[in-house]
Amino acid sequence: MNYIKQYDKDNINKIIERSHMRSEEYGIEKERVSPRKMLKGEQISNNIRNNRGLLKIAAPFIKKIYEIVAGSGFLLILTDRDGCILNIIGDKDMLRAAKDVDMIIGAYMDEKSIGTNAMGTAISEDVAIQISAKEHFINAYHRWTCSAAPIHDEEGEIIGTLNLTGKSSEVHSHTLGLVVASVNSIENELNNRIINNKLVEAYNYMNAIMDAMTYGVIAVNNHGIIQNLNKFACRIFNVREKECQDKPVSTILDNWEDILKKCHAKEVYKENDVIIRVGEKKERYSEDIHPIENENGELIGVVITIKEIQKVFNLVNKYSGMNARYTFDDLICEDKEIKRIIQFAKTVSLSPSTVLIQGESGTGKEVLAQSIHNYSTRREGPFVAINCGAIPKNLIESELFGYEEGSFTGGKKGGRPGKFELANGGTLFLDEIGEMPLDMQVNLLRVLQERCVTRVGGSRYIPIDVRIIVATNKELKKEIEKGTFRSDLYYRISVIPIEIPPLRERRADLDILLKHFLKIKSFKLKREIPNINENLYRDIMSYSWPGNVRELENFVENIVNLGGNTSFNIKQEPTIKQSKNDFVFDNLDYACSLEELERRAIIACLEKFKGNVSKSAHTLGISRNTLYTKMKKYKIIS
Repeated sequence: MNYIKQYDKDNINKIIERSHMRSEEYGIEKERVSPRKMLKGEQISNNIRNNRGLLKIAAPFIKKIYEIVAGSGFLLILTDRDGCILNIIGDKDMLRAAKDVDMIIGAYMDEKSIGTNAMGTAISEDVAIQISAKEHFINAYHRWTCSAAPIHDEEGEIIGTLNLTGKSSEVHSHTLGLVVASVNSIENELNNRIINNKLVEAYNYMNAIMDAMTYGVIAVNNHGIIQNLNKFACRIFNVREKECQDKPVSTILDNWEDILKKCHAKEVYKENDVIIRVGEKKERYSEDIHPIENENGELIGVVITIKEIQKVFNLVNKYSGMNARYTFDDLICEDKEIKRIIQFAKTVSLSPSTVLIQGESGTGKEVLAQSIHNYSTRREGPFVAINCGAIPKNLIESELFGYEEGSFTGGKKGGRPGKFELANGGTLFLDEIGEMPLDMQVNLLRVLQERCVTRVGGSRYIPIDVRIIVATNKELKKEIEKGTFRSDLYYRISVIPIEIPPLRERRADLDILLKHFLKIKSFKLKREIPNINENLYRDIMSYSWPGNVRELENFVENIVNLGGNTSFNIKQEPTIKQSKNDFVFDNLDYACSLEELERRAIIACLEKFKGNVSKSAHTLGISRNTLYTKMKKYKIIS
């Protein structure tokens, strides 16, 4: 932008008149020869250093002007915003004449220092001006003609002046025009450099941001030519940035044509699974495409982002609670058998082999599974848990193995990874494995053997690296005899069996667990730890706790809420005797058929647990569904 002002002769005369009046006010003597203000030594060096940008930009233009006027008796002077001379070049006789009046680098040419002159007045009036002979205020300058113009920055602020001084006899209007043209060029170059610096700065910022991203970014034009890619993308494709720039993206990305078609069809996709080949190596990634359009809606480029699929899964696991919270420190015990189990579990934690945890409901099977994971080398990976008994049969396959887009109505666009994929690099915990349908047991066995999964509706084999821990409250060997569990799967999952004893066999742990739960429940409910009377404490210690640790925990929360009392009935029923592994029903006539004996046992359990089907099924060692079937069979329910 051109900030230089120029006026006609009448206005120039008024400007010079005002300048003379200011010079008189400043007390400048007509007979003065040298400027009032001069920099010396280090001050000159500092001033030149502070104005090095202006000096660098102006230097080639000063050189060009001097090439035009060389030998014709002229000086070229560059000053800073205050009129201090930064550079002076010219013919030898003119340089000597200037030196005689201290017109040298470091001298101030502003009006306060030397009175009316082209440089000082150009700064004061912010105008390009030519001052000749007696128009100068001091007599020493009457022999010269000076043409100067102020130099502005991009904000329009004066940052210096350019001046052409010659003998007064050489005065010519074109001299000022030459100076003005040069100053315009300097200002344009200054603005261009500022714009270029901003562009470079923006480019560097953009590259820094791109390189800080933990996924690959590739920017291409609408012809598929790579414009930019970040360091992560270079790492994925094992290339260098310089090797790829201005090259077709198809040389590194096989599905570019498909991407382009989708962009033209406005079918933008996110989190699309792709296989990327680098040499002989093939890896799965998640790919997003972001079209770039001009104001007319025409495609001018595409930004492709590529994420490591495992990082995507880890993020999903992190925010969906798929991680292990418990460690071995959370297992509160005094019982010798439990301590032995913990030590054994720590030992096998470092193994990749499958672990089978058996025990009644509420004994802490998942706590032990999480502890094994957190003690293993996979602790930084995901811990994914799935309850095989809580998922409908028609959904368990897609939950475990995932599905491809279009596999069934209502499926997520782009498909969905299964629990095996989400657990890659970590641990998959299959709870209630005994409830898994037989046809799914076949598929699970195949995955355990081949270490890869195929999504429902898909054909790709997806390799997995997963440590399997399974748990059950059933006796799987009995389930094998019944034909409800495959023997080959049992031997595959029971490489390292661990059996957790029920709480009734861990009497040494009752007191310590009671105190532990009283403390944490009181803190959770923001209440004082209640006192437990002797009778209630005796009942707690003598109760069989069929729901095990989970039942005890809920019972203690009830006590804390009621300030030391309880609404639970934990009196032992005299009609039930407990042995180590099962219940024996008193006064039961065994002289009958097996079916009648089974019917009586079901009725006795339902009476014992006041119609609670879950507890009855657990005591009988069958599933809830099986119990319902038998209740209908024996017409216990309609």
